Amino acid sequence: MKPLFGTDGIRGEAGKFPLDAATVSAIGFSLARHLSNTTAAPEIIIGRDTRESGEWLERALMAGATHAGGKCLSAGIITTPGVAFLTRKLDADAGVVISASHNPYQDNGIKIFSPSGQKMDDSVEKVVEADIFAGDFASINQQSSALDSTAPSPEQEASLQKDYLAFLTDQIGAGLDLHNLKIVIDCANGASSALAPELFSRLGANVLAINAAPDGRNINLNCGSLHIDTLRERVVAERADLGVAFDGDADRSLFVDEVGNFIDGDATLWVLANHLRSHGRLHDDTVVATVMSNIGLEIAFRAAAIKLVRTDVGDKYVLDELLRLKASLGGEQSGHVILPDLSLAGDGMITALSLVRALRESQKSLGQACAGFQTYPQILVNVRVREKRPFAELPVVQKTANEVEKELEDNGRLLLRYSGTEPLARIMIEGKHQDEINAYAQRIAVAIEREIGA
Repeated sequence: MKPLFGTDGIRGEAGKFPLDAATVSAIGFSLARHLSNTTAAPEIIIGRDTRESGEWLERALMAGATHAGGKCLSAGIITTPGVAFLTRKLDADAGVVISASHNPYQDNGIKIFSPSGQKMDDSVEKVVEADIFAGDFASINQQSSALDSTAPSPEQEASLQKDYLAFLTDQIGAGLDLHNLKIVIDCANGASSALAPELFSRLGANVLAINAAPDGRNINLNCGSLHIDTLRERVVAERADLGVAFDGDADRSLFVDEVGNFIDGDATLWVLANHLRSHGRLHDDTVVATVMSNIGLEIAFRAAAIKLVRTDVGDKYVLDELLRLKASLGGEQSGHVILPDLSLAGDGMITALSLVRALRESQKSLGQACAGFQTYPQILVNVRVREKRPFAELPVVQKTANEVEKELEDNGRLLLRYSGTEPLARIMIEGKHQDEINAYAQRIAVAIEREIGA
């Protein structure tokens, strides 16, 4: 049976299993029942993004958790890292976010956080998953009257949102004066729509907010971190100092510099690493990134005597490595950045504040701060295969891959892997020259087709 929880919680189409009301209520019931093994009346903080399905999914989850003896506090529409912060601040037993991040409005999802503010341990997810597949939750009242009885309190929501905004303003933004800074903020019609413009305005910035009018269906629609062109055009047209784009739940952020150049998560890590090291706060001169970060970042860090440690794709793996190494900075090319001294959850607004602080203190523009980092050309080729044998067991493929890696030396990178969901071998190569890496990829593709091509 296919697992419910992936590396980023449960995600799927709202209204269909496992995101139908009955199953979500059962998830709430199972979670609260599990937590009650150590706490008599477990407290659960719940937040959601702006999707039209968010409200009824939240009420279904609250109904199930309350039925199992849990106490639920709703933060209403708030970012994913906002729930992580509140869970830690209030010493709650768990935090639950109802969001599908950058997905379209038809989708939704469930993420669970532990009291530390980091994603809940896999063991808890496995318990909940087992309950859903094996348990009988027919006794949980799914009638509308039961859901009405667990309706969130607007006053409570406003109070919790105020706490999170105060944390960002007074602690993360402490001493940061953004007067004379003009910034365009693309809120993706998502969870940051009310929070981000208010945050930067409080700190003195001249804010132009775009895509900040959610209607339940326009979240991520041609806007936000997956659609940078509109932000780029507005930054240039408004002669702004920079632009920032959030995704639907604002756990990540991407940027545009003063002349409209796109600044991805790799470039953000470069700027933040240099800033932290200038203050003696880049522990062991180490940064954690994933296998998808560009070789250009690794080369830039090498030249600056900063060590880059790579993990599998996923912020969960980045955080695990950050904690293991006691490192100060990590993240993904997609804009999901983690600064463990500030938060154990990636927070797009914390990333944006940290980046702006680096620019203010260095008295550089974003474009100037990115000097020294160059993104290398990349090619990704997919080859359909009939079986997924380890590449080490394919002599022709292994020989060709070894030859390519030798020719790339320290100025390029080969990543060879299988798709987790399709019968495809994926060839990713980065190097100095596009024509060279195109030829390398073709050589490996031919070798794969020869041995295991479909």
